[in-house]
Amino acid sequence: MSALEELLSYELPRHLIAQKLSDPRDACRLLVVHRDTGELEDRRFFEIKNYLTAGDVLVLNDTKVLKARIKGRRKTGGAVEILLVRPLRDNTWECLLRPLRKIKIGETLLLNGGAQVKMVERTERTATIEFQMSAQELDSYLDDWGEVPTPPYIRRKVPAEEYQTVFASKPGAVAAPTAGLHFTENLLQDLKNMGVKVTYVTLHVALGTFESLAADWQQRSELHKETFFVPAETATVVNHAKESGHRVFAVGTTVVRSLESAATDDGKLKTVFADTSLFIKPGYSWKIVDKLVTNFHLPQTSLLLLVAAFATPELILEAYKHAIEQEYKFYSLGDAMLIL
Repeated sequence: MSALEELLSYELPRHLIAQKLSDPRDACRLLVVHRDTGELEDRRFFEIKNYLTAGDVLVLNDTKVLKARIKGRRKTGGAVEILLVRPLRDNTWECLLRPLRKIKIGETLLLNGGAQVKMVERTERTATIEFQMSAQELDSYLDDWGEVPTPPYIRRKVPAEEYQTVFASKPGAVAAPTAGLHFTENLLQDLKNMGVKVTYVTLHVALGTFESLAADWQQRSELHKETFFVPAETATVVNHAKESGHRVFAVGTTVVRSLESAATDDGKLKTVFADTSLFIKPGYSWKIVDKLVTNFHLPQTSLLLLVAAFATPELILEAYKHAIEQEYKFYSLGDAMLIL
């Protein structure tokens, strides 16, 4: 078995799946991985300051997790549950709907809180629904009646503010960009005071992020689509840093996807608002990202492939084995890695 195959199929003891964030957030553990030497360092997240210098750029994803899980019933009385996936047009959304097969096209569903939606279309996995209210009313309704969706391996009800970065500002994600959860306002201010340039992209995390790899992933050149935006200010800051010999630290795989999707062939970052289906796996030629902050990911996922591509499968396998031996906490609310 190759190192990549072993990494993709690693086994995690159940008690190492994090059930809550560290308090404070930046007190979680940080495994520092040195690509040049293979050295592994056990640190705390707030010590990330020791690895950045004035002029470096820290890029964060400012997406905000929607309260996208809503419940209700059919007019016949049967319970329904909706998980919004992405907006399509006006008040029409793609969603996951249970029970998908039983609900008819054109049927009206009665949601908790008095809202109504109509079933418009259906595919094998998803449904298209139309809310019977204005966009402003929908925002207010979701705030009052929606629940923040959290991964199924978290066995407690996570407060909405815990599953949100402190810099979240652009609603649209169905899951948090979890590498960013470890930053506190004080830590970000400390970095700025050091001369680190803190800037943002927006990528609305979609459900495809959590899908297991397809059996033919090695033959595929594209992944699920996610909508992202690289603003002009971020492009300017990143390009200036690259030109002046400073480093770009990407916080999370969503930031990596955004930056690399917006890169030109000659290594410049451009302003982009689009969908990306970029699939990063070992062998990928990096254009923008110099350093990576990331969490520990589930087996058999594209996220793990991306991390293996940034270092090597052998080094990331060694890092994961070390993290398990040292009982780091894994997945969305768990500890972090800094890959230098």
